Amino acid sequence: MALFFIACVSLIAGCGGSASDPSAANGSDQQRVTLYTSVDDAFAKMVVAQFEKDTGIRVDVLGDTEATKTTGLVTRLQSEKDDPTCDVWWSSEPMGTILLDREGVLEPGGMRGTVGSQWPHELHAQDWSWVGTALRRRVIVYATDRVETPPTSMHELIDPAYKGRIGMARPQFGTTRIHMAVLASRWDPSGLEDWLRKLKDNGVRLYDGNATVVRAVAMGEIDVGLTDTDDVWSGQQNGWKVDFASFEPVEDHLPPASRFFLPADQILIPNTVAIIKNAPNPDLAKQLAAYLTSPTVERLLYESTSGNLPVDAALREELGLPPLRSDFGSGPSVLPEYEGVSELAGQAMDACERVLGP
Repeated sequence: MALFFIACVSLIAGCGGSASDPSAANGSDQQRVTLYTSVDDAFAKMVVAQFEKDTGIRVDVLGDTEATKTTGLVTRLQSEKDDPTCDVWWSSEPMGTILLDREGVLEPGGMRGTVGSQWPHELHAQDWSWVGTALRRRVIVYATDRVETPPTSMHELIDPAYKGRIGMARPQFGTTRIHMAVLASRWDPSGLEDWLRKLKDNGVRLYDGNATVVRAVAMGEIDVGLTDTDDVWSGQQNGWKVDFASFEPVEDHLPPASRFFLPADQILIPNTVAIIKNAPNPDLAKQLAAYLTSPTVERLLYESTSGNLPVDAALREELGLPPLRSDFGSGPSVLPEYEGVSELAGQAMDACERVLGP
């Protein structure tokens, strides 16, 4: 877990010409609100630009790097707890948000009323300090010009046929972190460590982020890798010969040693939104947070190359999507208990460091 608290590196400014230091004096009477976000820059810019256009409120944005996805900004928010600069936190995953909530960085009840009361319980804190929205799937990316039959299970990734041709993002960061924690919850930490050792023996390569994994597949460094749907779609927009294979459903009758399966169609990674406790601009923060969790933004992200799946039931019905909990057939809930999974993150990261190194 230690790596989660590493010093913030190379934080970069984000969207729409926003100031590189959100706390800098600007000499303007325009209403301003500060957003920290680990959402990919292109999509954050799109959403923020629309909010500014619709409201006339200026958003100062601080983003994170691909290599330290989410963790750099989480570290910064921890350090600013007693004197916050940030108003709203918009994360590309839930683990860092849950940690910040436990440490008292988020406003209790701050997100109450931003979404409907029927919002899935897995996608909000019990006290409504955060809300999950705009879901992505974990998938296996593969090279369409080199892989005829792509792997569809975690077990296949440890097949010698892929030796030296597999990649994944460093597990201490981003959605790979929650992926490993979910594995630990499904198999227990010792099962995760067993699988990681087999993966290492099969020559897995580690990269700085999910997008870099997709690039490595496209460039021929590897043939398959673990990533998110939005990174594959972005690669396809670049003309790369990549596609994704969804994981096979878990077969409950299989013995534990044979169950190296993670049903990615049943692992959905939400963006999370929260208002910072004692935010400098609480009224503007509430307005921005409500916008980021709105059907408007879920539609923007769904129709973009990110392709995030909406949570809002009415929007799903309008788009012809089935009810959320039956998206991908029978089996376990498509939504993990993120709060429970996060409790295993430390043990999952310890296993990753023991096997794969820091």
